[in-house]
Amino acid sequence: MDISTLTAICKIQLELSGVHEGEKVVVLSQGNERLDYADAFLAAGQMLGARMFHMRLPAPMPTNGAWAVGETGLAANPDAVEALKQADMVVDLIFLLFSDEQMAIQAAGTRIVTAVEPADLLARLIPTKELRERVEVGAELLSKAKVMRITSEHGTDVTYRIGMYPTMSEYGYTDQPGRWDHWPAGFVFTGGADDGVDGQIVVAPGDVLLPFNSYVRDPITYTIEKGIIRDIRGGLDAELVKSYMAGFNDPRGFGMSHVGWGLDERAKWHGLTQFPGGMGMELRSFCGNVMFSTGPNNELGGPNDTACHLDIPMRNCSLFLDDEPVVLNGELAIREMRPAKAA
Repeated sequence: MDISTLTAICKIQLELSGVHEGEKVVVLSQGNERLDYADAFLAAGQMLGARMFHMRLPAPMPTNGAWAVGETGLAANPDAVEALKQADMVVDLIFLLFSDEQMAIQAAGTRIVTAVEPADLLARLIPTKELRERVEVGAELLSKAKVMRITSEHGTDVTYRIGMYPTMSEYGYTDQPGRWDHWPAGFVFTGGADDGVDGQIVVAPGDVLLPFNSYVRDPITYTIEKGIIRDIRGGLDAELVKSYMAGFNDPRGFGMSHVGWGLDERAKWHGLTQFPGGMGMELRSFCGNVMFSTGPNNELGGPNDTACHLDIPMRNCSLFLDDEPVVLNGELAIREMRPAKAA
């Protein structure tokens, strides 16, 4: 994508996020990664009259290849964290989510938007106010519920006791102090009570393992008791998941993290075949997917800050809130959550 087009879509993002004349906006990058994104955001912000700054951290040291969430280059640089806390908005090009540093920046009232997906995907899934409205309908329903149940024809039947942790909404931009969002995104989620998730989840062929960025080939059966994964069974995919989780040597990785559903009709289940270099945000967002996650819940205010994390969007599931259907066999059941053409 040429820089003028990238700048144009970054300008739309900043406008939706309420950036205006005189605001202080810091673009955070690392090493040589996404410097074209940084240039585009800087130029877009200048067009809006914002005071734009670029904070570029050194390239990260080599790792063992595991996706260790919550570990950032800011951890050893408290002065940089303090500088970011003074901004009205931070554009995160390195992925700060789950880190203590991001939480401190948000607590200071700074809003944050993360943009790390391929540019062509950013362009196709530009946030809209209409998507935000539908996501907020889902968030309101979820915030009032006490019990979530997920079922599927493959054998999933799991119950989450909810209401202990806040409901989170992601629609791709942020115009509220202290709020974080991810471009692109279109889903809602919460977390079950630490000891309040029980049942069985069967991840079926075609469901997605993130951060593996791969489609499941044979079923994986999770047995969950009191919020802890007690057993993982299946074929090769199950063995890969178990090996990956064991590599962190942290039993907290077997806790249950967030859970929710996707609402963006523009996001496609086959997205990994088009944008293999991203983090799978399209797969988290496609309409009617039900996603459960394992590992950290500190994003929701919980005590688990393990670096071992899996997001697993599933197709063709049904999700009920206090016995009322919200998703039925992969289709949104609430009219107000559906896109206008399908309502």
